[in-house]
Amino acid sequence: MIIETRIPDRMHRGKVRDTYQLTDDLLLMVATDRISAFDVVLPNGIPDKGAALNRMSAFWFGLTDHIVPNHLVALADGPDATPYAGNPVVSHPAYAEDRVGRQAMIVKKADRIDIECIVRGYITGSAWGEYRRQGTVSGKPMPTGLVEGDMFPEPLFTPTTKAEEGHDENMTDEQVVDMVGADTAQRLADVSKAVYLHAHDYAKNRGIVLADTKMEFGFLNGELILIDELLTPDSSRFWDAEGYAPGKSQPSYDKQFVRDWLTAQGWNQEPPAPELPDDIVQQTAELYRQAYQRLTGETL
Repeated sequence: MIIETRIPDRMHRGKVRDTYQLTDDLLLMVATDRISAFDVVLPNGIPDKGAALNRMSAFWFGLTDHIVPNHLVALADGPDATPYAGNPVVSHPAYAEDRVGRQAMIVKKADRIDIECIVRGYITGSAWGEYRRQGTVSGKPMPTGLVEGDMFPEPLFTPTTKAEEGHDENMTDEQVVDMVGADTAQRLADVSKAVYLHAHDYAKNRGIVLADTKMEFGFLNGELILIDELLTPDSSRFWDAEGYAPGKSQPSYDKQFVRDWLTAQGWNQEPPAPELPDDIVQQTAELYRQAYQRLTGETL
């Protein structure tokens, strides 16, 4: 019997991830080496980035599943994926371990909620820019006298739209309630903050400050679950705890390095983005590897 090994057409192509249908209930999600900044995909990728994102997400899914369940079934190159090895996608040479298998995971198919659930523990990035302009974060008044990098008294839940193209937009509490209902809106805020706080405390013990992060959720059989990626350098800001000091830009283990370079070029944050030079690519790749090792205790 001949086994079909053609990779089926992609079900979905995101800024970073490609998704393929395995069965009616399962998907193969591939974290590519593509990198985006300011919601724009850059022309060139970052070596080992996909593997770092994939494995770091799996690590955090395991560390937070007591708070909320998630969509992870197995890493595509791990022993738990063996029952799916006969599937044309999983068994295809393109997903063999010596190629990009370590960039993929088998996940449960859920009904996605089209909201980026952002939790901010420290004032930085776009929140810092908004605060300097008008004294608010996500439209909400903040205390006076904050400086860049200050820790908020309590983590802030600042959801945004999830745009397939272009920039995500801030959402008010009322807009979230209108989209998903009051009960789910409250659940999204509570669970997002609980996951953030648990991860923040863990990362702090590893010498990393988790400044902010974004999460995605979906429903599976009526139950809220975490989906997509979790607490990676793409979806979070990781600062070096040793160098952390409010009032300045913080030393980081995430793609802020790329954002800073792009900003220095005078780019207007609209496509097309400039190509990253080789030294920026290699330094960014090393930051991803270091973040993975610091947080998980393993090397890629």
